[in-house]
Amino acid sequence: MSKVHSSAADALGNALRDGMVLAVGGFGLSGIPADLIDAVRASGVQDLTVVSNNMGIDGKGLGVLLEAGQVRKVIASYVGENKLFAEQFLAGALEVEFSPQGTLAERLRAGGAGIPAFYTKTGVGTLIAEGKPHAEFDGVTYIQERGIVADVALVRAHLADTDGNLVYRYTARNFNPIVATAGLVTVAEAERIVQPGDIDPEHVVTPGLYVQRLVLAGNRPKDIEQRTVRQRPVAAVA
Repeated sequence: MSKVHSSAADALGNALRDGMVLAVGGFGLSGIPADLIDAVRASGVQDLTVVSNNMGIDGKGLGVLLEAGQVRKVIASYVGENKLFAEQFLAGALEVEFSPQGTLAERLRAGGAGIPAFYTKTGVGTLIAEGKPHAEFDGVTYIQERGIVADVALVRAHLADTDGNLVYRYTARNFNPIVATAGLVTVAEAERIVQPGDIDPEHVVTPGLYVQRLVLAGNRPKDIEQRTVRQRPVAAVA
C-alpha cells in the first residue's frame, strides 16, 4: 500500500480523534507542517493535547488550533510569541505543562526509542520538579521525566521518497526528526517526493520505518516569526 496521499486531509484521514495527543515538529514557524496543521483545524477535532517546541504565533502555525478552540493542553518549552495563548492560559481555558527545551527534546526521543522515563538534573529545585520522583546518582540529585508517545506525529521534510524516508533542511531538522519517531502514527509533508533509491542512504535522517503516511506539501510562503534585517549602509554623497 502506498504511503503517499492526495492531500493533507486524506493523509490524516481516520487518524484524528477527540482527546488525542498530537506531537508537531518545527521550530517557531520554521519547518512546521503547515498543511497538516491546517487539515487538523479543518477536521474540527477537539480536546487536543499538543506537544511542540512552541505554539506558533497568532493566526499562524499551531496558533490556528488555539483560535479554533481545539486545544485543551499544551506541552511546550516556549510560548512567548502567542498573545492568544497567554489569554487562554490566564483565563484557565488552557492547561499548560512547561518543559525545558532540552528535556522536551529528550522526552520525545525517549518516547520514540521505547524508553518510558529518564533522569535529568535540569529543573531540580524549581517548579519543574514539583511532584516528580527524585533520585540520587553519584551524590547528585536528579528528577524523573517521562518519555512522550503521541497518538499522531506531524512533521515537515524537505525531501522524501515514496517509502517515507525523510531528509530535512536547515532549522527543520531541530525537532522534526525526534517528533517523527514519537508518533504511533507519523504523517509527513514534504516539499519533494521522489522514488525509492533516488535519495542517497547516507542522507536519510528519518527512515521510512517511522513514517506511515506522506503528502506533497503545497507551495506556500515560509513565514518568519520576527523578521530582522541589518541596517543598509548610507550611500556616500559625492
